[in-house]
Amino acid sequence: MPKMGESISEATIISWLKNVGDFVEAEETILEVATDKVDSEVPAPVSGVITEIRFQKNDVVEVGTVLALIDSEGVQEARNKKQDVVEKSSITSSVSSRDQSRDEAPQLETRNSKLETRNSDAFISPLIISIAQKENLSIEELQTIPGSGTDGRLQKSDVFNYLKNRKYPLKSIPQPTTQNLQPTTFPKPKINFVEGKDRIVEMDRMRKMIADHMVYSKQTSPHVTSYIEVDVTNLVNWRNENKDKFQEKHNEKLTFTPVFVQAVAKAIVDFPMINVSVDEKNIIVHNDINIGMATALPSGNLIVPVVKNANEKDLVALAKDVNNLAEASRNNKLKPEQIQGSTFTISNVGTFGSLMGTPIINQPEVAILALGIIKKRPEVITTEKGDEIAIRSMMYLSLSFDHRVVDGFLGGSFLRKVGDYLEQFDANTTI
Repeated sequence: MPKMGESISEATIISWLKNVGDFVEAEETILEVATDKVDSEVPAPVSGVITEIRFQKNDVVEVGTVLALIDSEGVQEARNKKQDVVEKSSITSSVSSRDQSRDEAPQLETRNSKLETRNSDAFISPLIISIAQKENLSIEELQTIPGSGTDGRLQKSDVFNYLKNRKYPLKSIPQPTTQNLQPTTFPKPKINFVEGKDRIVEMDRMRKMIADHMVYSKQTSPHVTSYIEVDVTNLVNWRNENKDKFQEKHNEKLTFTPVFVQAVAKAIVDFPMINVSVDEKNIIVHNDINIGMATALPSGNLIVPVVKNANEKDLVALAKDVNNLAEASRNNKLKPEQIQGSTFTISNVGTFGSLMGTPIINQPEVAILALGIIKKRPEVITTEKGDEIAIRSMMYLSLSFDHRVVDGFLGGSFLRKVGDYLEQFDANTTI
């Protein structure tokens, strides 16, 4: 199993793209693996014939473990045989071969539901993850716990000892049982299924994770949403005038997103209590301002890449970060560290034509900002000559916040400040 990132010590096998006995070329993808929300392809290190596959679909394998064996001898002979089969196979057989090849494996090292800790990397096994979910431990916090196992491997006892002495303990998430489930008089609605017309689509792994996360957020945080309308005419005009220059000078697209990220980061500096997490009866105020960007994937799923230390970067740096993260998201090339550590999230619902939205908070954050579509319409504005009707570029902003720690005054003031930064955008800004 190849190394997937600085803090990743194991991965889950999604599928094999090759079978035992198949010939593979060097750098040909033979396996798909998953770490957290990121899926990756694993290439064959050499050309040859797969002689053994040691792990199967859904196995959790440690980084550095051998996944499969490849016989690199007689490569040319095997290559000729493969070509001969291709030439003689019919359309039907070629299709079935293609489907069959998606169940195959490469030459990697994997198995054991354990993980190897490298240097300061934290080991996170499925057992440890299940304990962490129950005890409200984040991946980042797990990685700070010293492991007492072989090569620094994190043991169950290490986690329990840490929880016992934890400075800010989080309340355990109760596990649903038949005993603690509250009876209800309202029956579960029956789903009508018409065989031959309706179809059943099983949720993929990411969709299941998203569903669980959304339900958990709604059950954890009492959501309140505030709205404002913002005049972004100056910003729109500036972007239209500078997007070609920006592309030519920096070889980067100039979208509205980096400006939105900048405005949010500035407002967080003004209202730091919006950049927090709730630890039972304590509030953890984050020093870093890391802005997550809710991003739709081609599959229809959702992922949140993170712009780190957004308050310390200018528009050019923010534009590069935003574009790189968006490109990596579309091509399923995000690294694990690029989706971790967000302290505040924005969701540009206007991308899909929505006027406004009421997004669900990305736990363990306490607020999320939705950005609606920018539309031109007549507005009454005040000028030196008095009130006039003019065509202006308008948009709605909506802030969903956790009412446990964010009251209306803080939420409304923060939202208004974001709007002010957008409305007061300097049209003379140079790039």
